[in-house]
Amino acid sequence: MDIGDKYVGRILDNRYEILELIGTGGMALVYKARCHRLNRLVAIKILKEDLATDEEFRRRFHTESQAVAMLSHPNIVAVYDVNRSDGVEFIVMELIEGITLKQYINRKGLLNWKEALHFSTQITKALSHAHSRGIIHRDVKPHNIMILKDGSVKVADFGIARLLAMQNTLTQEALGSVHYISPEQAKGGHVDARSDIYSVGVVMYEMLTSRLPFVGDSAVSVAIQHISAVPLMPRDINPEVPEGLEDITMHAMEPNINLRFTTADEMLFDLEDFRKNPAITFNYASHQNRRTQPDMLVDDQATRPFQPGDALKPEQHHAERLVERTVERPAPPSPAKRPAPRKPEMNREEYRTSSKRASKTSTLIGIFSIIVFIIVAAVFMWNYMLRDIFVQTPREPVTIPNFVGLREADVLMDRSYDDIFNFIVADRVYNSEHAEGVITRQNPTAGASRIPTAEGASIDIEIFVSRGERQPAEMPYLINVPINLAENTLRNLDHTLIIERYQIAHDDVTRNFVIDTSPVAGTPLQSGSTVILRYSAGPELVMVEIPDLRGHTMQEVQQDFNHRNLVPRWEWVYDEAPRGTVLFVVGFGTEVPAHSEVRVRLSEGPQELPTDPPTDPPTDPPTDPPPQVPTDPPTEPTPTDPPWTDPPQDSPPGP
Repeated sequence: MDIGDKYVGRILDNRYEILELIGTGGMALVYKARCHRLNRLVAIKILKEDLATDEEFRRRFHTESQAVAMLSHPNIVAVYDVNRSDGVEFIVMELIEGITLKQYINRKGLLNWKEALHFSTQITKALSHAHSRGIIHRDVKPHNIMILKDGSVKVADFGIARLLAMQNTLTQEALGSVHYISPEQAKGGHVDARSDIYSVGVVMYEMLTSRLPFVGDSAVSVAIQHISAVPLMPRDINPEVPEGLEDITMHAMEPNINLRFTTADEMLFDLEDFRKNPAITFNYASHQNRRTQPDMLVDDQATRPFQPGDALKPEQHHAERLVERTVERPAPPSPAKRPAPRKPEMNREEYRTSSKRASKTSTLIGIFSIIVFIIVAAVFMWNYMLRDIFVQTPREPVTIPNFVGLREADVLMDRSYDDIFNFIVADRVYNSEHAEGVITRQNPTAGASRIPTAEGASIDIEIFVSRGERQPAEMPYLINVPINLAENTLRNLDHTLIIERYQIAHDDVTRNFVIDTSPVAGTPLQSGSTVILRYSAGPELVMVEIPDLRGHTMQEVQQDFNHRNLVPRWEWVYDEAPRGTVLFVVGFGTEVPAHSEVRVRLSEGPQELPTDPPTDPPTDPPTDPPPQVPTDPPTEPTPTDPPWTDPPQDSPPGP
């Protein structure tokens, strides 16, 4: 089993789910993972177990974390998070979908010099940003340079990068791949930004010639050649390499660190100048010596620590070296001759004649200039605007090749299709016959002929890409779940299901909540399966007629209402009828829902009036005065309203 299989399936920091191992480096394992918090795919680098116990390797791993977290550039792989979870130290990085520059060189062989210039410029920009933050990559090589689908470049794996402020000399140790290391790295000496520039020069050499500058039977022999040997000039191997690009490459590979490009910005300036004028050449002193004396060995001067103040600013250094460049310039003026004798002054007639001649000459020159301008404008409009309108240039039909069965990434990265086809991903579908990422169908089909719509125009090709075999799904538990949430849960299963909803009256389940499902929870689901959701409409509504019970007693009303599932609300009023007699039932003869409350008015009986006290006092007053019984006067008069009116506010409550 692979050493990294133990991590697959784990979730780090309760956030990152590790999906698969995608790469192995010198110090760490690289995994493809999913961030559940942001729902995106990322790359996670985990330190190898056999190195995690080594304090030196752990220090380097932490140094990488600090270094790459400081970088933010479109040509450098982005770092999202640096963390530790369950004893695992890891870095979360941007997941790059592409191939390495080494794979691209091996696949294509010799690169066009324009491609080499395009890649070199982006690599130099990335290193310029890193060097401005005080960070040296120390391991620049095609294996650490990723090429994206859009042709852009990202520099990756700062695994042995170290901060300048924290730099400590490693005794007897030269880091980096031996075919791309600088001579000072091979010697175990001081390393600075110029060491990365040397490695970029080796990468450019390999792109332009499809071979390494130095090869040998062992790493030691290759390292010795970096120190003492001189490689063949790129133009001796590939004559199509422009001389100016050869100058930049060999100047970057200068064995003497003090004769090399001082900064990445300085090298970038020369690359930009060459891009603007491919005919330019650069008269680097060391390069000219190498042209005239190819057997010359490099200077063995010892390297010294590089300080930012030791060199001119890139703009100043660039301006000074401009005078050394060789371009097509007019010949220098010949030595000054003795001035001719001055002519005598003209008289008035001669002056008039000369003025007329000059005026005619100026007029003719102006007319000629206008005619030339009209001719040039007409030619330009004909070539770039009018020809396609009036002249239909016959175009050759293109036969569509077969892309079915090929991987999407391989097709999109194939540069031979860039100027012919424009690939459009029409859909990504599940397919049990093709693995994930493989093209299952194309439109137009293979063998069809298509004619480009215009000269140099590409042909649109729709491709359908497999998502792999659909994973089986189980019916979830949805009872007592709102119906809308249950339906959304089923649709999110990524299966084509037929969902049927039925509403049923139910006394116990809340309205719009699921009562039961078919099939039941845990049943396997296939695409096209029918799922039935039965949900509650609430209790069934039953209408009841209100009876007319006037003249009945309170007990009779209670029994009748119990039978009809009605709830009485008693209201007591004074009336001549006996107490407890029903006077009126509000709404009798109409229908109301069962369990509704109905107002029933009952008789309280006649209201008792207070008696008047006696007017004549007794003749013989008693020895003891009789007890005084207070009589409360009535607060309200005898009601005169009909018996079905509302009772007064202080009427006695009913039993």
